[in-house]
Amino acid sequence: MFVSIAQAQAQAILPDPAATDPQKLGWMQGFPPPPDKIIQFANGSNYQFPKTRWAFSHGRELGPTANVWHGTDNVSRLPSAARELDDVGFQDEHGKDTTWAAMLNVTYTDSVLVMHKGKVVYEKYFGISKPYLPHIAMSVTKSFVGTMAAMLVADGKLDPSAIVTKYVPELKDSAYGDATVRQVMDMTIGVKYSEAYADPKAEIWDYARAGGLLPTAPDYQGPRTYYDFLVKLQKEGEHDEAFAYKTVNAEVLGWIVRRASGKSLSDLMSERIWQKLGTENDAYFSVDRIGTEQGGGGLNLTLRDMARFGEMMRLNGRYNQQQIIPAAVIQEIRHGGDPGKFAKAGFTTLSGYSYKDMWWVSHNLHQTYEARGIHGQRIYIDPVAEMVIVKFSSHPVAANGASDAITYRAFSAVANYLMK
Repeated sequence: MFVSIAQAQAQAILPDPAATDPQKLGWMQGFPPPPDKIIQFANGSNYQFPKTRWAFSHGRELGPTANVWHGTDNVSRLPSAARELDDVGFQDEHGKDTTWAAMLNVTYTDSVLVMHKGKVVYEKYFGISKPYLPHIAMSVTKSFVGTMAAMLVADGKLDPSAIVTKYVPELKDSAYGDATVRQVMDMTIGVKYSEAYADPKAEIWDYARAGGLLPTAPDYQGPRTYYDFLVKLQKEGEHDEAFAYKTVNAEVLGWIVRRASGKSLSDLMSERIWQKLGTENDAYFSVDRIGTEQGGGGLNLTLRDMARFGEMMRLNGRYNQQQIIPAAVIQEIRHGGDPGKFAKAGFTTLSGYSYKDMWWVSHNLHQTYEARGIHGQRIYIDPVAEMVIVKFSSHPVAANGASDAITYRAFSAVANYLMK
């Protein structure tokens, strides 16, 4: 059952999740593994479903990475108060009765952790997932980069009203030549670039080849670094008219953050966030051919450490007995952006949302906000329910619209259950 991401996107009937368990399928087991069970970057099999169910937790074995050091201080505690959530019921988008456990199955969950009032109430790992094994966070990465940018703004090291070229003059002839840093942070950039994962001709695949995320043909003549790709992007439409979700904006922001801080993303994240959280494990970024981190989707981290980050965000930036992120930064994120500009993007499963500092803000009664990544990655923060849910998945369809409806209903049901 070898299905490309584009093929899976187009399928009306998805594979049985149990039948795609990487442990049962025997991917990369044995010394050496049988030839038909080997997953490699060179032939693109690492991004073929269901091999992704192994590859998403083994990025470091498939390509170059940059480490995010967790430091030498003691690990911060994650207190436990286990609750049985598997049978928490709700109705799916079709009005049928279902449960939390059923949602985890049909969304191809690799691991999930729920925190309530600062305690871990639910934590499960499926297939090959383990508490100490980093999983790719995909576009959850963007929210880390956006948060670091907002921290630099709070430090006075980054001016959000400045033109991008103040920090990256190399972009003067690109779509970003007349854009502001704030427009990049909130993704209101007019740039010719498609994020349509089901379209093999979309620019996102050119971006992936430039960053070394996909193998290239021997005669490939295109850009070979993120920097080389970004400077060639051209303007389409006007800036600040509408929200437009485009990963290249996160890569531009990553470039700006490096210039403003004088540090790589991995070093900055280690110093400003990862060490202070008291994390259990190092995180890491995938990097291009010259060692540049993929700021749009290359962060890999463990579930428990991602939960620490989410809980810190819920607590207005304070965690592990210190203020890690200025409370004003968290409040800015929670306040959100312009829902009118967001609505123009046409995200039908995210009605009423906005986007701020590369976070998705719901503006609903529970004031939820989140970091989202393709194939089902999530940091979901519910301030009213005092709940944080972190989730790694390997859904065969890239776009989260395929699983949003049931996922949000399940999250809401658990929030209501825990509040009783």
